Formats: sequence, structure tokens, C-alpha cells
Amino acid sequence: MSNQKQNKWTPNEPLLNKLALWGGLECTVNRVGEEYQDQTVRSGHHDRLHDLDLIADLGISALRYPVLWERTAPDHPDELNWTWPDERLNRLRQLGIRPIVGLVHHGCGPRYATYNEPAFEHGLARYARQVAERYPWVDAYTPINEPLTTARFGGLYGLWYPHGRSNRAFVDLLLRECRATIRVMAEIRAVQPNAQLIQTDDLGKTHSTPLLSYQAELENERRWLGWDLLCGRVTPHHPLWAYLRESGASEADLWFLVEHACPPSIIGVNHYVTSERYIDHRIHQYPAHLHGGNGCHRYADTEVVRAAPAQRSGLAHLLLEAWDRYAIPMVVTEAHLGDRPEQQMRWLGELWQHAQQAQAAGADVRAVSVWAILGMYDWHCLLTRLENRYEPGVFNVSSGSPEPTEMVPMLKRLAAGEPIASLIPPGPGWWQTPEAQIYCIPEPLVSTPVE
Repeated sequence: MSNQKQNKWTPNEPLLNKLALWGGLECTVNRVGEEYQDQTVRSGHHDRLHDLDLIADLGISALRYPVLWERTAPDHPDELNWTWPDERLNRLRQLGIRPIVGLVHHGCGPRYATYNEPAFEHGLARYARQVAERYPWVDAYTPINEPLTTARFGGLYGLWYPHGRSNRAFVDLLLRECRATIRVMAEIRAVQPNAQLIQTDDLGKTHSTPLLSYQAELENERRWLGWDLLCGRVTPHHPLWAYLRESGASEADLWFLVEHACPPSIIGVNHYVTSERYIDHRIHQYPAHLHGGNGCHRYADTEVVRAAPAQRSGLAHLLLEAWDRYAIPMVVTEAHLGDRPEQQMRWLGELWQHAQQAQAAGADVRAVSVWAILGMYDWHCLLTRLENRYEPGVFNVSSGSPEPTEMVPMLKRLAAGEPIASLIPPGPGWWQTPEAQIYCIPEPLVSTPVE
């Protein structure tokens, strides 16, 4: 039997100030070359309505849920199939779970309006209006999941469509995503004036050897750029104004975002063990697949826990940085570790405790979301290859139907109010042990120029 009474939520109900348990499904529809892949189909959730009852039984009060443009109108903007979202959203409503509707999740839009083309922002806004009119009771949206991260992967690193590898391509994609978000929320709020913008992105930090402090400084300023743009903070006094102008942004592009600022109602912080990075110019001490550069220096880029764990900031510190910068309520919108259940439990426990620490220090943190409830496929290679490598989540769907892991009783007890410390398995997480540091870097520091 589903836990409907415990989770009961009604539209327009204000968020509580206590730390709540939210959830989310890995639902990416991304494009590499000419191929799209759909995590909702790959997990089998596309064909299993009963998954929502299992999720309700966990005690989750809000669920990040896909009504993705690429799935609803894949071929033509006027050919929309509402069958799937109608059934799912109405079931969530019956179960008393608040849906936080996502419209693009690490996607580039359908083929007729990809995010490297002007049609994207107006097309997505039009689609958003149709979603809002069909589900006027929905009051929380993430129009574009992780716009900064998606623009980096598609415009700076060349991993996803359109496979750009330049600051210009990155900036063009990010600005279009931000303009689209502003237009989307205007259309949604014309239907549902109380609709909240819950804007997610990865929040980490870059650490470095002293030689590369200039690169770390750039990346640590750039991590805020999506939220800064939506908040209308990017004026000529902003540290990245010159970077944006040199990367092709016109003054009109930037002033549009200032004049039409659309600050998030909630800042959604996604945080992984990979989110905090370490860059090191001594590349000979790292495997080749970690090598990169910026045109001035060659350097390795890896997780800080693998190379310099003492420099790790931790989520509590990062949440306080975000609170000091924006003073906007926050939710940890993704908390996932691809590992055995006991390690996943330790990771969730650590992030929950860090959220509580940030609360105690004065930050308005509302909830922590257990992510990838049904697991995920091929994120080990950032979805660039179809290798069918599966990471279980709260449920393991490798058999074709959801099988509960040890995470299930943990979440039920957490939702029931048990203290997190009593739910974490004994012992440290692997990232907290000396064995996590696999790159031992001796002094002295030596520059490695680009060849």
C-alpha cells in the first residue's frame, strides 16, 4: 500500500523550513552525434506506472519528474503526445507527491529546435506554455537541468551535441539556455502565477597546484555563471564580463539577462564525489586520460579526493558559499554515488549531515533529494558511449523490475524522522579513507608548458 497520508501535499502549499526528503529519477535524453538516448526508456520506467507507488512508499514528499520536450514532441512542435505524462503526473497527484517538472534534462532539444539554434528558446517557451495549460496545478519547474554543465559538455568539452570545443560555443549555448529559462517561466507564470523556478546545477570547486591557481580561479568563478545570469548579476562589474564579451557575447545579450532577470525560487545544488576537482601541471604523474590543458599549460584534472583530499571543501562549505552569494533558499537536488548500497548510504548520510550543518550555520536549506532512484546507465563515460553499464539506485532494475536495495529501509526511516546518524552504516566512506588518494604528488612544483 502506498504511503499517501504521510506524503500528502496540495498545490501551492509552501515549502517547510525543516530538512525534507525529496527524490528524483535519472531521466536524461541527450544527443551524441546523431544518436539520442533516453534514460527513462533504458531503466524501464517508461513502461512501469507502478514505480511511482514504490517511490511513494519511501516517504518522499517531492519528486523531480520528466515531462521532457524531446519525449513529448520529438518530431514536430504541433505533434504532442500527452498519454505518458498525463498518466504519470495524475498518479503523482493521487499519491500526494509534489512533482517538480523538468522540460529538458541534459538535452539539446528536439531535432527541429536544438539549443545551438535560435528556435530553441522560443520553441521551449511555447512547449512550456502547453505543459502549464495542461497541468495548471503543477507549481514547480526545472525548465533546463544543469544549464551550465550541459553547456560545458556540449560547447566546451565536445562530449555532447553540438560537440563544440571553444569558449565561444560554450557561452553561446549557456546564454541561450538562460534566455530560454526566462521565457519559459514567463509563459508558465501566465498560467500558474505561483510557479517556482527550481534551478539546478552541479556545485563543486576546483583546487590546484599554485602554478594553476589562475585556472582554478576562473573555474571557481564560472561555476556560478548560470545562476548569476538568471539573477541579473552579470553587469560590467562582474568578474566574467570581459570573458563573456571576448567569447562572443554582445552587450545586448548580457543586458537582456539583466533587464529580464528571473532569479530561482530555489537553488538546486547537485553534488557528487566528482564535483570537487584538482588540477595539476605535473601531468607525468597521472594517466593520459586525465590530461588536458588551457592553451597555456598542460595539466591533469581529477577528483580532489584522488589527489589532494586535504583540500576538499565539502558540501556544507559549498552550501554556505552559495547562501552567502545569493541568499536564496536551497535544496540538494541530486545526491548519488555509483557504488555498493552501503557506500551509497554513507554518501547520502554525509550530504544530509552537511546540509544540516549548513542550516545550523544560517543557510536556508530545505531538503535533500536522493537521486537516480531507479539507477542510471553509462554515466561512467558521461553518456558518450552505449555500453549498458548500469549503476543501481534505491532500486535495482537490472532484472527488468525494481528490486529494493538496502537504501529502501534507510529512506523510510529517514522520512519517518529518525536521526541520520543512526542510519549510516559503521565505518568511513571510501572517499574518506587514505586509500582514496591514488595519486601521491611530491614536491617540487614544476611547470609543464604546452608542446
